[in-house]
Amino acid sequence: MNYKQQEPSDGLKSLIKSFWEIDSGSDTAISIEKIIPDGYPEYIIHYKDPYKANIDGEWYQQEDTLIAGQIRNHFHLQNTGAIGMFGIKLQPWTLKAFFNLDMSKLTDSVIAIDKLNLDELKPISKIAKSDISFEEKVALVEKWFLNNLLPTKKSIISDGYKATQMIISNNGKLTIQEVLKKVGISERSLERYFKSHVGLSPKFYCRIIRFSNIFNLVKSKGFEWSDITYLSGFYDQSHFIKNFKEFTGEEPSKYGFDEATMANFFLKK
Repeated sequence: MNYKQQEPSDGLKSLIKSFWEIDSGSDTAISIEKIIPDGYPEYIIHYKDPYKANIDGEWYQQEDTLIAGQIRNHFHLQNTGAIGMFGIKLQPWTLKAFFNLDMSKLTDSVIAIDKLNLDELKPISKIAKSDISFEEKVALVEKWFLNNLLPTKKSIISDGYKATQMIISNNGKLTIQEVLKKVGISERSLERYFKSHVGLSPKFYCRIIRFSNIFNLVKSKGFEWSDITYLSGFYDQSHFIKNFKEFTGEEPSKYGFDEATMANFFLKK
């Protein structure tokens, strides 16, 4: 499997977290992959064979162009043939701020863009499906966003935006009361912002961001779990293990951090 990832240019970092591509080349082996929450919604285009997904206990075949909202638990994907995916990992607030999508209605959902009336995004799908390199696709998609989207939108800066950025930059290791005090926002306003712009409660979002940072801390085979527990902001190992297992379905000591999986590709920066 070939994995590629690229950060956006400076002018798009407030809108896009990263661009990515997964391609199986000539390998068409059927396999099941686990997808784990990381705190970011995505725009995903399948340019080869479709995927099947199991989010709520039943398998179904996905459309080729999708919006994935925030997920609260792991789910599974299965390829039906050759794998070719181009994705845009968006900032948590992007879909609400730029496309006026209520993110609470997208939580734990992966939905075809045709069902969301996002025709304006179809040029990106065309680029993703074209026979050019990943780097060329990224350059063309960035050009489209800079020329067609950013000039038409108002500023996204708000207290809710600042609070979300603060949670991310501190790896989720803040209490909500600390966020409220530092930003100067009321708890009710923060809850309202997170419901519409993120799709999760502020507290739960902190948990996801704190969890996802574990994958950045596990960088060598010589680490101690007690150190990872402390550095990731947990008071004791029992809470650390419980949190990790809730999002992955596995205990951290049994999780394959070194395996070439989609989950590790997305979570290991």
